Amino acid sequence: MNNTAGLYPVVTSFPYPKAGETNSAARVGVISSMGGPTRWFDIAGDPRNNYLPRMEWAASSTEVVIQQLNRLQNTNVVMLGDSRTGKVQPILTEKDETWVDVGFGDLDWTKTGITHGDVEWIDGGRRFLWASEHEGWRHIYSISRDGKDIKDITAGNFDVINVEKVLNDWIYFEASPDNATQRYLYRAPLSGSAKLERLTPASLPGSHAYNISPRGDVAIHFFSSFMKVPTTEIVRLPDHTVVRNLIDNHQLRERLGKLKQTPYEFFKVDIGGGVLLDGWMIKPPDFDPQKHYPVFFYAYTEPAGQTVLDAWGGRNLFWHMMLAQQGYIVVSVDNRGTPAPRGRAWRKIFYRRAGLVNSEDQANAARAISKWPFVDSKRIGIWGWSGGGSATLNAMFRYPDVYQVGMAVAPMADLRYYDTIYQERYCGLPQDHPEEYKQSSPTTFAGELQGQLLIVHGTGDDNVHYQATELLVNALVAANKPFTIMAYPNRSHGIFEGPGTQRHLYGLLTRYLNEKLPPGPRESRDQK
Repeated sequence: MNNTAGLYPVVTSFPYPKAGETNSAARVGVISSMGGPTRWFDIAGDPRNNYLPRMEWAASSTEVVIQQLNRLQNTNVVMLGDSRTGKVQPILTEKDETWVDVGFGDLDWTKTGITHGDVEWIDGGRRFLWASEHEGWRHIYSISRDGKDIKDITAGNFDVINVEKVLNDWIYFEASPDNATQRYLYRAPLSGSAKLERLTPASLPGSHAYNISPRGDVAIHFFSSFMKVPTTEIVRLPDHTVVRNLIDNHQLRERLGKLKQTPYEFFKVDIGGGVLLDGWMIKPPDFDPQKHYPVFFYAYTEPAGQTVLDAWGGRNLFWHMMLAQQGYIVVSVDNRGTPAPRGRAWRKIFYRRAGLVNSEDQANAARAISKWPFVDSKRIGIWGWSGGGSATLNAMFRYPDVYQVGMAVAPMADLRYYDTIYQERYCGLPQDHPEEYKQSSPTTFAGELQGQLLIVHGTGDDNVHYQATELLVNALVAANKPFTIMAYPNRSHGIFEGPGTQRHLYGLLTRYLNEKLPPGPRESRDQK
């Protein structure tokens, strides 16, 4: 509903099936490049309760490889379709007790021209490559065309993160077996007959990505670390020698060097039960370990993103540095359920426990950190955007004894109001688990709010709808809970449209934080 476009409101309608509602139907067909009728493939099942997430030519012009994912997204059937008859033949079925990842960002094949869930044909079309975590780690498998012969070609107790290239009997991929916050280039023979070979030098800790040339002899190398600005160069493979610097970002590096420097460190925090979470911390420039500082958490706790990365942080990094300069310790922690390369069990614990396991991990981390000798446990704040906004609401409502201030930007306050394909993947169908959806939604616990809460949302958000925020407002009002809300008219999920919007937004967040969670050290934890 756009109230600012003219004298009368403008209503825009668009398809958006919410959790448990009716999906669109899809089908797959082929058509001659010369024109003519479409031949549709004869795929069984209700098209409104199955997805067809991927299809492509099966290394020939006579067959198409098609994937069919069921509504619960826990069974993916890979089939070969005859383009002349429309008949299909299943060749592989991938199942999981939770969900099967098919093209939803957990593995990126984009450097080879395909994305996660697609197949990469090798050996003249007689075999294909396939990503799976059915053995506990995400690995790449070489599978015969009929699906009968399956070989793990990247075996080991680690996750493959991204596949960069398949070339000359080698598969090049990103992994980081020893540090879930970093990314390095490895390669392995497609035969699976030899040990993995790390190509990124050990002298370059951080996060690396590559665009490998068609011949595989050189690559465009992208590199950054937490406080190291991104650089781009051409390197020779496999020895990784530099051929030419392309972008060194020296101007940004020089400007960054003129700022009052904020020390930072990565750490692990023990939350009990043998669980260690990765985190980073930015400290004030004149940090004194004998004093006590407020801690401000940055959270995104969903399976769609990881915040604790040894990589350039961009806009948020600069804002967090500014807050540290004001006297805050800024911290981020990755809970279980985030897409860190720490194995299937780490990621899939989120299933049907959305809002529960992630908020509990975050609160336990905050409790442990609040006991650090230089932390003021009476000044703990949290903020986040989208899933991080939801995390902020969960923190403030479920753990009011831990957090005093929260700033939730574009949050999803009630899981029933998000879309089918995302929410059902992690929570099942709401009609099957209505109580779980209720217990997973922040709005259910709005009446427990005790601290200071700011809610920010764009009314034109077509991803996380403003509608759910209005439901949350009703719940807070009914519970007689004071809070602050800022609605940005007709802005989308990124809240960037219109002159001055982002500067206004970050100014708002900074002022609210300064007022409700005063910066700077204190001599004593109990000092007012």
